Amino acid sequence: MSVNRLSIHSIGNVVQKVPCETSIRHHLSKFDLSTLESANSRILTYAADSLQKKGKKYQFAIDLTNDLYYGKIVDTNADYVIRSRPKKSTTYFYSYVSIYIIRKRERLTLAVFPVKKGVKMVEYVRKCMETIQQLDINVEVLCLDRGFYSKEVFRFLHDEGIPHIVPVKKHSVETKTLLNGKKARFAQYTMKGEGKPLKMDVAIDVHYQQGKMGKYGNVNLGYVVHGLDWTPRRIYNTYKTRFAIEASYRIRNSVKCKTSSRNVTVRYLHAIISLLLKNIWVVLQRIYFSPIKRGPRTVEENLFRFDQFRMLVWEGIRKVLRPVTEIPVLRSSV
Repeated sequence: MSVNRLSIHSIGNVVQKVPCETSIRHHLSKFDLSTLESANSRILTYAADSLQKKGKKYQFAIDLTNDLYYGKIVDTNADYVIRSRPKKSTTYFYSYVSIYIIRKRERLTLAVFPVKKGVKMVEYVRKCMETIQQLDINVEVLCLDRGFYSKEVFRFLHDEGIPHIVPVKKHSVETKTLLNGKKARFAQYTMKGEGKPLKMDVAIDVHYQQGKMGKYGNVNLGYVVHGLDWTPRRIYNTYKTRFAIEASYRIRNSVKCKTSSRNVTVRYLHAIISLLLKNIWVVLQRIYFSPIKRGPRTVEENLFRFDQFRMLVWEGIRKVLRPVTEIPVLRSSV
């Protein structure tokens, strides 16, 4: 269903050898959310052993993504339907936290977790770090977006000694003053609020806009950093690679099964499957479309695009499940 963006309701009209819709829904109801959460990393990384080297350091990103929801909020899904800024005529979403390797041509999703109301972001960061530990790989740097900008998250990362980069939020006069200058530099900022104040290092890189989008002058880009002996420009360039996640989301959305289900577990399963398909494609590219040559390993991406992979999977499914070639009619032509 996912590779051709079909729904449980429509799959039976396309191929013959599938259970009826009622049977599919019955078996899907057997899945348990907590079991899926504990198993999702093993599902997503089962084919990625050839890419991950035990003990090696990787650059990671943790990110939030929202799946649109147009249905009703009921008791069974009320804790998982998140309200956010309007997008495509809805303000309700199922939200997921995922952790990725952001190295070029090795962009694998290692785990994904459904966001529940009342659970703090630091708990999802902790889960993601536990996933990395279970896979026996190490963190070179962790990139997070402003959605994780909180004292609790920073304190956890400091206590665990995890190198990280997080863009500064311009939410006060102090931070706005901090991000006002003409040269790349480092500064310190104290985050106050509840609990003990937290001192943080801030790397500030300066870029000249040169008329881009009609803007001139310089812009100061500030990042909260820890455990990195890098220049501000290197920090900026490293964080910039995090935006490759957006391409991964577009790929994932192209194989996301259509559903109107209110069932949190079923929607979570669909999210895992779509990310699994993307991971399998990345692994196949790395194994079979990497030319033998001197120097760093590269991938000839144009030789095996994701659309090709998706259609090959669908053709294999059609051969096994036999496509529908005849449709009964209700009346003959007049």
